[in-house]
Amino acid sequence: MLTLHTAALLRRDPDGESLPDHAVLVSGDRIEAVGPLAELSSAYANARVRRWPGTLGPGLLHDGPLPPAPTPRERVHALLRTGVTAVLAENLADPALRAAAERGDLLVLATAVAPTLRSAGRADLAVHGVDGACLVTVVAGRIAHRRA
Repeated sequence: MLTLHTAALLRRDPDGESLPDHAVLVSGDRIEAVGPLAELSSAYANARVRRWPGTLGPGLLHDGPLPPAPTPRERVHALLRTGVTAVLAENLADPALRAAAERGDLLVLATAVAPTLRSAGRADLAVHGVDGACLVTVVAGRIAHRRA
């Protein structure tokens, strides 16, 4: 199933320019296209459209120790609540924590790589509100966190 994710603004990378009226087309766990909403809506008329408030961008990379919580699953969920979709392997030395990260489909990286939205890339997205709070986290094409 194709899904168009769109927000008031779209940012292809964390430091990039914010573009109005743009969207990300997702198929399964991959990004099919990134571009103007009008063009993608026209070309993929049967796609489900998810409109989010705030700024849509790539999921974030967490490059430090995971936040404390009672269980490994809760530590991973604490990251998802902030828009994180990738972690560095060096911060997952505990096998239970690594297993929780893998179950949550977090991308485990050997080295830091700047997140970006690009065609054929993994569909890891985050939407942040004007106050900076994460509203939605999409991991490998599925919504893993949605603020109530």
